[in-house]
Amino acid sequence: MSATWTRAAATYQTVEVTSRSPLELVVMLYDGAIRALGQVRDAIGRRDLVAKRAAMNRALDIVQHLQSSLDMEAGGEIAANLDALYSYVIERLLEANRSADQAPVEEAARLLNTLRDAWAQIAGGPSAGPR
Repeated sequence: MSATWTRAAATYQTVEVTSRSPLELVVMLYDGAIRALGQVRDAIGRRDLVAKRAAMNRALDIVQHLQSSLDMEAGGEIAANLDALYSYVIERLLEANRSADQAPVEEAARLLNTLRDAWAQIAGGPSAGPR
């Protein structure tokens, strides 16, 4: 990819992110994690360890970011429940990484899709996730 295309893509991404509401940004994070989990699942199927590691790292980074962004004081029980759910998703992804099994990845993706759809409804956006 040429430097011009790289700069254009970076500019587009910046505009895409800065023009979104905080709720829409959360939905975008879920979309990215779900997309990465699809790549993890595919890489496990191909036995492509390099691609699996890269996609797994992206998915884990996003879920950990979502978890670290929780306001435990203001969020009360909802934040505590999300924290526990994010911890469970991370646990499942680490298990998938150790075992090279697609089932924990699919479970994590289902959970994130459910959360993504709920956040999309709150944000007033489309509820159909990137499945």
